[in-house]
Amino acid sequence: MDNDRYELLAEVASLYYEEGLTQQEISVRLQYSRSRISRLLTEAQKEGVVEIHVHHPIARNQSLEARLQEIFKLKEAQVCQSRDEPYASMLHRIGALAARMVSQHLKENITIGLSWGAALSEMANAFRPIHCPGARVVQLIGTVGSVDPITDGPGLVRRIASLLDGRAYTLAAPWLIENKLIRDALLEDRRLKETLELIKQVNLAVVGIGTVKPEQSSLVRAGYITIEQARNLSAMGIVGDVCGEQFDILGHLIEIPMAGYIFGVKVTSLRQVPLVIGIAGGAEKAQAILGGLRSGLVNALVTDEGAALEIIKLLESE
Repeated sequence: MDNDRYELLAEVASLYYEEGLTQQEISVRLQYSRSRISRLLTEAQKEGVVEIHVHHPIARNQSLEARLQEIFKLKEAQVCQSRDEPYASMLHRIGALAARMVSQHLKENITIGLSWGAALSEMANAFRPIHCPGARVVQLIGTVGSVDPITDGPGLVRRIASLLDGRAYTLAAPWLIENKLIRDALLEDRRLKETLELIKQVNLAVVGIGTVKPEQSSLVRAGYITIEQARNLSAMGIVGDVCGEQFDILGHLIEIPMAGYIFGVKVTSLRQVPLVIGIAGGAEKAQAILGGLRSGLVNALVTDEGAALEIIKLLESE
């Protein structure tokens, strides 16, 4: 499309969608027939000059939100109402809630830290472009070698940074490094050192809360651990992880029995971030979410009614 045509489509679209003029009023102003204005508006959508997004309201359970905030001293909690729907559909809705929560906290020169996983991928899918001057988006844990590129850390970081007109900082290293000499050598890489130092400046972090249940484990899906290893972790009392840090249902951190070194954010750094939003849902993940909340690794939560109600049941049964 030539520039003159593009400018015409943009002008008509701006008058209609931004200034609120009717097609008849635009017709009079531009001296075109009303039918031509209608065709130009249709063409503007077809050519991508105009993008229309319908934001359906997501019903929330504010009573459960208040209860979770009180019990766990959370800075924020959002709980979407449950529906009779597949897990993937629920994840889509909590991802949209998380995207809105993050958008509400954006400010100039913000540094955002991201982990990885299906929940964060849904958040990225729901995120809308927002110009945020000076925004930096940093990968919190390494992921090279993952077999799931859609939910992989570098891809998520680049997607969000692009939507904010910000800069992306990735960690070109595995989540788990078996050899200490290799780990130490990577720590001396200039680009990796820059990202690791930036992690210490994160103002807002968004993290998934993983589970050791093989059918839902991001670590299993990404190929980092086997189904048998996941079951072994469960036998040790481990219920989940945040940024690769494993914990039991009481929130006690447990060192995993696999030889290796986690490459990325340190527990001390994560606990110093002003706002750490954990995203996870489904009753099957209730134990992992409960352990994550108790661990102190997250101080805000986006989840669904099914998980929230199961968390309350677990508390009442103790």
